[in-house]
Amino acid sequence: MSKDKALSLYVHIPFCKQKCLYCDFLSFPAGEQQIDCYFNALSKEIQMTAEDYKDYEVKSVFIGGGTPSFPEARYIAELMAELHSSFNISSDAEISMELNPGTASLEKLVTYRQAGVNRLSIGTQSLDDAALKAIGRIHDARTFYETYQNARKAGFENINIDIMSALPGQSIETYMDTVKKVVELHPEHISAYSLIIEEGTPFYDMDLDLPSEDEDREMYHRTRDYLAEHGYHRYEISNYALDYGDSDSLDSGIADEYLPDFEKYECYHNKVYWTRGNYLGLGLGSSSMVENVRWKNTSDMREYVDFFMGASNYQNADVTKLSSGEMENISVDSIREDYQKLSDSEVMEEFMFLGLRLVRGIDTEEFKALFNRDIREVYGEVIEKYTTQGLLEFADISGHRYLRLTTKGLDVSNTVMADFLLD
Repeated sequence: MSKDKALSLYVHIPFCKQKCLYCDFLSFPAGEQQIDCYFNALSKEIQMTAEDYKDYEVKSVFIGGGTPSFPEARYIAELMAELHSSFNISSDAEISMELNPGTASLEKLVTYRQAGVNRLSIGTQSLDDAALKAIGRIHDARTFYETYQNARKAGFENINIDIMSALPGQSIETYMDTVKKVVELHPEHISAYSLIIEEGTPFYDMDLDLPSEDEDREMYHRTRDYLAEHGYHRYEISNYALDYGDSDSLDSGIADEYLPDFEKYECYHNKVYWTRGNYLGLGLGSSSMVENVRWKNTSDMREYVDFFMGASNYQNADVTKLSSGEMENISVDSIREDYQKLSDSEVMEEFMFLGLRLVRGIDTEEFKALFNRDIREVYGEVIEKYTTQGLLEFADISGHRYLRLTTKGLDVSNTVMADFLLD
């Protein structure tokens, strides 16, 4: 199947046990009745949407939240069955699911694995109990270890662990203690993000004892260096994958010969976002981008559930009982908003500032093929400015010419990428 017919699915599960103090995602606690109604509505959206994508092959699925492991495991099993029956999912598709320690028993994890989930992303954030309490997490380090070991027992062989730096009261030493303990577990992937205080979160209005900007930067550098020393290559600004292949071609986190083997544990789904592949969002507030058209689903839970559950007077019924005739009388477009057909210049901008997040950078030949222009013709002044400053460089990787951020440039990536926005 041709590349342009590849599709990735994002499925949003908005429920969680309690909202963390830093969280600005669309998530909230809920009872069993609300959860049941939501999954029924989600099933109906899947049925109504899939017909439009029968010519696409689904290469990845990402079940995110919220905390997808908070509801009963049967909901995820039923969701996976619905996705497989509705979409053309590749036999080797990456199927990821987020979970938080303390919400996934061994029994749940076995159910997820049997349902076809083959990659887990565990929201650990820290292995310092004081730091976890300070950010409002429901688990402690002991609970994380139990969850991780149970995931291995359940048969998961591809696990990501999320960790966070620059937390309240966190020192470089306590942060690096978490990094080292995580590496000892040898997960296949590590995501290391710095805390960002977002407006509208409880943290925004609190007087927090946060590490300085210099300390935050030092945490980032130490993470990069320590992970490189222990077999993880950085392939995106904040993401590291376990080496799989000849690691001699990696130097300071930047590969000059980017061998296909290295991609084994890189998150395919996230790379779809960074390389502007087609992705379809399902569920409350989820975003989509297919063939350069963007939109998002409503973030209003009542509107979302009422639309699907009330569409044919089955207010409390299982939506799978709706007849095909009833389904034809309503349109899923009713719960979609913010449609935008991207212009050529917007596509070009996104190609640049998303692609530069990847350590290997921008394939200049792909740029020319997409836009029928040489990259220097469009961005010559910006490229000259930052190559002179040592923040950008050209590199020959696996027979292709790439424009990429240098190690120094990755430290100030936002400043550099902002200059690739066209007036």
